[in-house]
Amino acid sequence: ISSCVFVVRKDQDIYVQTLRKLFNESHGIFIGLQRSEEEFAGKSRKTQLVQVSKNYRSVIRACMEDMHQAAVSARDPALHSQYSTQVSILSAMELIWNLCEILFVEAAVAGPLLLRLLDWVRLHVCDVDNMVREVLSSENPSKHELFWNVVDVFVLQGRMDEARHLLSKEASANPTSVNMCRILDDLMKKMPVPSLGNTQTLTEMELKWQHWHEECQRYLQDGTFASNSHMESICKILLGDENAILEKKELMTTWYHFLVTRLLYSHPTVKPMELRFYAQSSMDLFLGGESSPEPLDTILMAAFEFEMHQVIKECSIALSNWWFVAHLTDLLDHCKLLQSHNLYFGSNMREFLLLEYASGLFSHYSLWQLGVDYFDHCPEYGRVYLELHIERIPLNTEQKALKVLRICEQRQMHEQVRSICKIMAMKALRNNRLGSALSWSIRAKDAAFATLISDRFLKDYCEKGCFSDLDLIDNLGPSMLLSDRLTFLGKYREFHRLYGEKRFSEAAKLLLMLMTAHIAPCSFWMTLLTDALPLLEQKEVIFSAEQTYELMRCLEDLTAGKSDKQKFQDDDVETMKVEMLRLALARNLARVIVKEGTLEGS
Repeated sequence: ISSCVFVVRKDQDIYVQTLRKLFNESHGIFIGLQRSEEEFAGKSRKTQLVQVSKNYRSVIRACMEDMHQAAVSARDPALHSQYSTQVSILSAMELIWNLCEILFVEAAVAGPLLLRLLDWVRLHVCDVDNMVREVLSSENPSKHELFWNVVDVFVLQGRMDEARHLLSKEASANPTSVNMCRILDDLMKKMPVPSLGNTQTLTEMELKWQHWHEECQRYLQDGTFASNSHMESICKILLGDENAILEKKELMTTWYHFLVTRLLYSHPTVKPMELRFYAQSSMDLFLGGESSPEPLDTILMAAFEFEMHQVIKECSIALSNWWFVAHLTDLLDHCKLLQSHNLYFGSNMREFLLLEYASGLFSHYSLWQLGVDYFDHCPEYGRVYLELHIERIPLNTEQKALKVLRICEQRQMHEQVRSICKIMAMKALRNNRLGSALSWSIRAKDAAFATLISDRFLKDYCEKGCFSDLDLIDNLGPSMLLSDRLTFLGKYREFHRLYGEKRFSEAAKLLLMLMTAHIAPCSFWMTLLTDALPLLEQKEVIFSAEQTYELMRCLEDLTAGKSDKQKFQDDDVETMKVEMLRLALARNLARVIVKEGTLEGS
């Protein structure tokens, strides 16, 4: 077994403000792709997947534009350099993605393949655009020193109409070259190109191309362009002369531009599987041993060789974030191109990369919400990862906690729900926000904690003589059954409400029940008996004889339960309360016996 050293790095790119657009907008595309699985089949499915790929690319390009603007307006050189680097990275990402789209997603066949590759080169080789603009905007383009360079650029990119337009300017300005311009223009006009539709077969295309090629050859051998080296050079390019094309190396700037130009003029009906040979030889010819391939070259070469897993592997190493490989792999997986590739630890490549990307999102204060959806679409380990990561989210505000809670509840993550509620209950309790603490502990179904908070409510009541958070306590409903103390708190509050509404007999009944059913803690009996005093003093008799005896028994149980030492320690106020209660109870009993006797007598 080879020993390996793994470099663990944090996904820094998620903190780049301008890349937020990339993460947010691609999230929507990703979710749409997961949901559309069953909607399309066959040809329409491929069309849909190509559209999804283009959507991803348009997001990359939009971010590139934003980053470019940021680089232009950045005054700080370090910041300018940082943005410029990001522009280069995004540009490389789109270049690779676009090639993968042509070769893997669209799977372009011989003929249309070359047209797609031409579009690819035109879109991505922008180094010569400034030169083109400069020449075209000059007063007399054909006299500009870079005129022929621009004509060459158009020919090398297969932009025949634009090349012919410039040639017409040369013909107008230079009467001696009119004939040559006309012949070259004719050759460019006649050049056969593959069609995107099924309007011609490959054989027809190859035959036409052969005839055209022979015509170009004739003109060159006849010395038609001998007196104008520029036009002669263009004719050689049309014939696919490798040396003539390589002479324009500076105008092509990259080996893959050279590859596409070479194919255009020597093998326009190239088949996908033949690309690897042309790509390798083009790179060797273009670099010519002067420089070794960059990581980007290696990635593009792997794509031309149809080594998808190698593309993904190289991108994972070369790029600074997991966004690219995660989304590209997911798309290729939907194209049914990665089915066979399972990683040694049981998860497939798609899931592994999505898990890595989503884990990175979870380290960001707001992007973590996107990460949840990515985990949802990882059938093997997504749930486990979500459980682990969601517990690490700092619950700085109640609003954020409710958001996290909702996510857990929707996914029946009961343990995490309990954990979040307990954390929030503890925070609220530390800040002395009893109502909030009680509501979180009820949500957590934590009986012990609910008991603790109920005790705090009762303690506060004893000290202040009123309840805080009445709304919450009044609307406990079935939640009050979570713990005995919470039940008592709810019922005790109900007693106060009945008393406030002057429903004295109901209040008396409830008060007595709280003591006789042992719902009230013993430490609270004296408070309850004291609460009975105003009821005993009412003009109208409220407690029946039986109820009065019960109250007397409760009072005796309370005083008898205390040792002599405790009684000695109890202050005078307590002793006075007991005496007042005994007197009130005795008076009430006398009144009730008279009343009940009178009723019986009558």
